[in-house]
Amino acid sequence: MARTVNPIQDRQRRAALERAAYLAIYERGYAGVTLADIAAHAGVSRGTLVYHFGSRAGLLSAVMRRFTRTITAATRRALRQAGTPDGKLRAFVDNQFYTVESTRRFSTVSLDFLAAATRDPELMAVQRDFLRETLRLDLELAALGGAGDGAGAVGRARRLRALIEGLSVQFLADPAPDLEAYRADCLEGLRAILGR
Repeated sequence: MARTVNPIQDRQRRAALERAAYLAIYERGYAGVTLADIAAHAGVSRGTLVYHFGSRAGLLSAVMRRFTRTITAATRRALRQAGTPDGKLRAFVDNQFYTVESTRRFSTVSLDFLAAATRDPELMAVQRDFLRETLRLDLELAALGGAGDGAGAVGRARRLRALIEGLSVQFLADPAPDLEAYRADCLEGLRAILGR
């Protein structure tokens, strides 16, 4: 008799496996992490990972999709809850530079994934999805800028993303990053781009 799968438990299990894989990627690097590493981190067998994701590539793609959704949803929620344009900017910055450890973890995994995606069309499709999602958020912020600056919302959104990505790389290279200083630099840069 075939085993009955509870869809809620199955989704929860997949989410837990994806979180374990994310941490394993952070610790071992995208290129170096194996299914065995991830299974050990999650406390399951390799077979469990294959059952849920089909392959290492399937699991790693799922990890990046999950964290893209998680970050964009959290940022979108924070922007909606902010009452003023300045509140939206602060909420955006706080979500980009959440804590020292989470910022270091996400930036490391994200850059590692991007490097792998340059050689793998399937992973590049996931990266492009991430960029589309972040562009939507960036356009929300770009709309707060002056219409008369000649750059247009898309140009402002690109500069916003360049600021975030550049500060994230600097954050990773900084041996003792001061979270509040990075937040302040990011906020100042956003205001300059938006003419606020």
